[in-house]
Amino acid sequence: MITLGLDTSAVAASAALWEDGRLLGENFINVKLTHSQTILPMVESLFSATGKSIAEVDRFAVSTGPGSFTGLRIGISAVKGLAFGTGKECVSVSTLQALAYNLLGQCCIAACAMDARVGQVYCAIFRIDGDTVERLCEDAAMSAGEFQEKLMAVDSDLPRILVGDGAQLCYNSWKGSGVSLAPPHLRYQKAASVCMAAEKEGQVLSAEALQPSYLRLPQAQRELLQKQQKA
Repeated sequence: MITLGLDTSAVAASAALWEDGRLLGENFINVKLTHSQTILPMVESLFSATGKSIAEVDRFAVSTGPGSFTGLRIGISAVKGLAFGTGKECVSVSTLQALAYNLLGQCCIAACAMDARVGQVYCAIFRIDGDTVERLCEDAAMSAGEFQEKLMAVDSDLPRILVGDGAQLCYNSWKGSGVSLAPPHLRYQKAASVCMAAEKEGQVLSAEALQPSYLRLPQAQRELLQKQQKA
């Protein structure tokens, strides 16, 4: 089975082709370019480099959140279009769950964190034991301090490793906590990890049913609610 995975949940964007437990290829960029301009050319380049075609893809996996509202919509829209056009199924993967798969092969507590702005991180905690990923809490949005308390409350002697584009932010504010930072090549959201998570525990959906998981209201709605509350 061949899976095409996409991640456009943050600044970094990536596309990967995965076949029966083997990574065929991955394109990854971490620059401030609009995902709508880059993700489909990355997919085309991936097919060209691997000698595969879209007709050979069995399903399309995508990180559906949390993450950048615009970024998530771009990746999900791309997958919807590809799935509609080919009649293939989609697989929805939590962005934070996919981040935990970056640390597959280790024995640790994965503290997955994404920069949610406004003083918060999107976060979740997983126990990694070799090739097994166990979720310890649901995806949530909270302050870095609240996330640290939640992480330290986990009863385990395993090393705690921060991963995600919000990992550095947490690490900088948690000085002396004993929590380590994943190295740069394992730190960011990656489509290969989306494919791995999709293979083991993703949610299979039709293109019509595929939707983003924002965790928070969009900024415009939050500002409107604040104005209404003040009024």
